[in-house]
Amino acid sequence: MRIFKRFYPAGYMDGTYVIDFKKYYDKGYRGILFDVDNTLVPHGAPASPRAIELFSRLHEMGFRTCLISNNKESRVKPFADAVGTDYIYNAHKPSKKSYRKAFEIMHTKKGNTMFVGDQIFTDVYGANRVGMLTILVKPIHPKEEIQIVLKRYLEKIILWTYRHDKKYADRKKH
Repeated sequence: MRIFKRFYPAGYMDGTYVIDFKKYYDKGYRGILFDVDNTLVPHGAPASPRAIELFSRLHEMGFRTCLISNNKESRVKPFADAVGTDYIYNAHKPSKKSYRKAFEIMHTKKGNTMFVGDQIFTDVYGANRVGMLTILVKPIHPKEEIQIVLKRYLEKIILWTYRHDKKYADRKKH
């Protein structure tokens, strides 16, 4: 449905850790914005060795990174410090302001920056509003706050139409 397209990600992956970031680097992407909770670690968890290793690998590749979270600084700063990246807390996603601020911090532009997150109505919609590449990942852990649980039901409708539209578009190509 056309009305849902503003919520569609450019890609939908099983998780952050299966994304081929080298492929995106080779395509000219130089910045990556990440949500934290349920994108990199379960909700409220500290930075894991896997997250620390990912950011180290991304920085070695040449990526600039930044966390962009609606959470408080007391949640985001320790995580950012552990993985060695910049951060924006209390981002008010899907507002465009924090995405634009992240471009300034990373010295990138919307055309060479991508966003990785687990929520359609905050992460994907906000990044789509500024015109950047969006990758939606499946949440790491099913235990979430009630307001997120309610949004997940609506996300299922969006994802169903996304998959349906994608299949239709793929059939038209062949």
